[in-house]
Amino acid sequence: MRQTTTAQAASGVQNTNGAQSATPAPAYQPPWWLRNGHAQTVFASLGRDVPPVPYRRERLDTDDGDFLDLDWLAHEASGSPRPLAVVAHGLEGNTHRPYMVGMARTLHEAGLDVLAWNFRGCSEEPNRLLRSYHSGATDDLRRVLQHAERSGYATFALVGFSLGGNLTLKYLAEEAETAPGRIAAAVAISVPVDLAAGAAHLARWDNQGYMVYFMRKLRRKVYEKAERFPLSTEGLDRMRTFQAFDDAYTAPIHGFRDADDYWARCSAKPHLHRIAVPTLLLNAADDPFLPPPCYPHAEAEANPKVTLEVPAYGGHVGFVTREGAYWSERRAAAFFAEHVTVESTADGG
Repeated sequence: MRQTTTAQAASGVQNTNGAQSATPAPAYQPPWWLRNGHAQTVFASLGRDVPPVPYRRERLDTDDGDFLDLDWLAHEASGSPRPLAVVAHGLEGNTHRPYMVGMARTLHEAGLDVLAWNFRGCSEEPNRLLRSYHSGATDDLRRVLQHAERSGYATFALVGFSLGGNLTLKYLAEEAETAPGRIAAAVAISVPVDLAAGAAHLARWDNQGYMVYFMRKLRRKVYEKAERFPLSTEGLDRMRTFQAFDDAYTAPIHGFRDADDYWARCSAKPHLHRIAVPTLLLNAADDPFLPPPCYPHAEAEANPKVTLEVPAYGGHVGFVTREGAYWSERRAAAFFAEHVTVESTADGG
């Protein structure tokens, strides 16, 4: 196990990894005016202007009568398929969010093909079923990977942000016996690996701005569903927390007893010990969404495949840099460079 000193962590990154040969990550130094978790979070979400990428949209019809919209960013065909980076967004996100486009662009420039996928109901068109997505919906990630395998891909790198990060980590734990050899490595960024603790933390008064934003979007989807399915909206406008929303909608719609049951069964933290492929968990110390239980130091120390890095700054899905790729994107590309073999090809991409 290797862990940096407290002084190093204060100025850059705290690294916990069960592997004896772990290499310390380069320190993240934010612009002076973004040494605040809220500022990082808001600027990365609303202030970033990232050039679009030429996604190719594909609709994957699922075996349960629904669909998933997939956005591909692939190099020109040249010999055997490249490794494929499969990227999952966060709560109420989509593949066109700046952090998704930035990561897709960076990994593509690093030589990987990229598949960014939209959760059910997140691609600007309501999905067909009452069910939607949630933090433990690993069945849909499984469907995406199976589809990519049928398309000729054999080696994968996984990336997940926030809710998508929890989902990705949970999937890796579930597939501990089959992932090695198929999945070369994974990166999870700004992840509430303890869902109950994360929900309680976001319910605090100083995070109400975020809750208002999320609840507005979630309410809109419930009202749309209620037009097509027998779904009560009584009390929906009065809901202010994930506890209330998940009790009323997420849990019963997706087969959980209540919010507590949903959070307990879908949190990735209790399953991190099972992950069997090199995995980087990147959670900033100043992330306003994450309370202490979402920094699983003991679990990372116990599993040589899991590296936990805790930069002093970065906010939630932030890690802003002055120009070009954000630090988290560069860090993900560097981590994959250690574990994913990308053969040079004629197109030079």
